[in-house]
Amino acid sequence: MADPITLDDIYALFQTSQAEADRRFAEADRLAAESKAEADRRAAEFDRKMAESKAEDDRRAAEAARSMAELKRLVDNTTRAVDGLTTRWGQFVENLVEPSVLRLFQARGIDVQEVSRRMRSQRPGAEMEIDIFAVDGDVAVAVEVKSRLSLQDVEYFLGCLGRFKQSFPHYGDYQIYGAVAGIEIDEGVDRYAYQRGLFVIKQTGDTVTIANDSNFQPMAW
Repeated sequence: MADPITLDDIYALFQTSQAEADRRFAEADRLAAESKAEADRRAAEFDRKMAESKAEDDRRAAEAARSMAELKRLVDNTTRAVDGLTTRWGQFVENLVEPSVLRLFQARGIDVQEVSRRMRSQRPGAEMEIDIFAVDGDVAVAVEVKSRLSLQDVEYFLGCLGRFKQSFPHYGDYQIYGAVAGIEIDEGVDRYAYQRGLFVIKQTGDTVTIANDSNFQPMAW
């Protein structure tokens, strides 16, 4: 027969239950505190990443603004340089080369009488522009003028002369000579042009001269 339950037994059971409840409450408080701490950590991490992201966005925006400012500066400088070259080229053609063409080639036995500038052909597949074109009878001289004459410029002009009569068929029966002129001429380019049968016009002080010697034989296209 089971022993009867006494008040002490009931009190002891109550104390055990209270202790378990206190333990569980303490565990719940600990878990809640840990959960809050983790939430606070994640919130702080999120805030940190957002701050870093904003700082990175600000840095990239500042870098983009700096790059745009640098690009604008380069474009402005390039535009000024191109404008300067264009002005220099125009002055070289207008003040020196064009007024001298008749005199220069007449002295070389090519009795040109007419000079025109910027002769253009818009024929499809044969577009071309000649800076200066001097004509007499069935003889003409096409002149390419550059601020700085390079080997590539000479090669390009030789190609133009090769298809000149395709671009300007009404000069098909003409004898076409070629000449290159430059305010500055890269080293050796004048000699190369000479060897390819082109007249070379150089600036000398306040005037221009044909650099080719008296033994030069021009090529006719």
